[in-house]
Amino acid sequence: MSGKKNAESSGPARHSHSVPAASFPTHNSPRTWFLTSSLTPLAVRLIRQLLTHGDYVVACLPTHEIEHDDRSAEFRELVNECKSNRKDREGWKDRIRSIRCDGRVMGQCSAAVAEAKHVFGRIDILLCCTSEAIVGTVEELSTTPATQNLVRDQFETIFFSQVNFIKASLPTFRAQHTGHIMILTSIGGHIGTPGMAIYTAATWALEGFCDSLAYEVAPFNIKVTIVQPHKEIQSLTNKIIFSPSLPHYDSENNPAPSVRDILTNVLNLNPETALEPSETEIIQRYPKLPPSTMDRLVGETVYALTAIGGHENPPARHIVGFEGAEAVKEKLKTVTEELEDFVEASVAVDIFESELKNEATQDTQGKAKPEGGGGSLSTAST
Repeated sequence: MSGKKNAESSGPARHSHSVPAASFPTHNSPRTWFLTSSLTPLAVRLIRQLLTHGDYVVACLPTHEIEHDDRSAEFRELVNECKSNRKDREGWKDRIRSIRCDGRVMGQCSAAVAEAKHVFGRIDILLCCTSEAIVGTVEELSTTPATQNLVRDQFETIFFSQVNFIKASLPTFRAQHTGHIMILTSIGGHIGTPGMAIYTAATWALEGFCDSLAYEVAPFNIKVTIVQPHKEIQSLTNKIIFSPSLPHYDSENNPAPSVRDILTNVLNLNPETALEPSETEIIQRYPKLPPSTMDRLVGETVYALTAIGGHENPPARHIVGFEGAEAVKEKLKTVTEELEDFVEASVAVDIFESELKNEATQDTQGKAKPEGGGGSLSTAST
């Protein structure tokens, strides 16, 4: 299968309609949301919707990001709103709890869950929304010890930190006999992207973990949902790390779509985040988009999270947006076509007779029959 055919385009998604007002499932009392990372532009906008609705929020603040002034600016603004005397913010400060927590440390995750339960009495929805994107081809991430460490860092951030929060929350959900675990990933869970192989691998690992987890916890009335927006949603609202580039993978030499060029062009729109490609240095940036652009970028995803979070019968997976849904449908179509093309190889050594094997065998025999051959061959007995 050609990687280019199914490679996800990382260009900006086209938003041809406005996002409707927030929608929430029917529920009898306010719910408590636990967000594993609350400094992102998406998380801040989601928290505003949740507090407006009357829910409670436990906002985890990654320790390595809270001291970054630009990164935490929107959240600090939200905190000031909660403390203000605005009538439309009344009661907000009593329904939000900020906790500094490094998800990569299991002990801190357990302590954060315990504090949340102590303050609000329960946790209803765990939203695993921590992310960052390592940009670099497989070969570019293999050149030095520093770039090799980026691979481990990517898994620590996307996979292990979220697994830690899930493991810490399971005893609480099981004791309550209810709970909803939501995983915010991207359609990278379906489609690989050239230049983001490690990001894709970590995303697939987390989604595979959650697919298995869903069966394990279903008897305890714990639901699991994977929410997959377009990859640009997570990439442009979290830290982007560029590995040193190799000339062999420049867009002039390699026809594969260059996510490095696409993200660099977006960052270069703002002088504060502009960068020059480097063949020797690892470069990190937090994208800074105009507030109105960010509102449009994350609006669909925020709407999906509020509409699904705590739902009595939530989907196992939810793809956000038209572009993402079309890309996944095209990938699944290709998988189906390849399965049909090689079905004979799949069932050739099947020790059990099956309808699929019979169909494959009949189809092969039909194709092999010579033209004009309508009858069967027979041998005369002697």
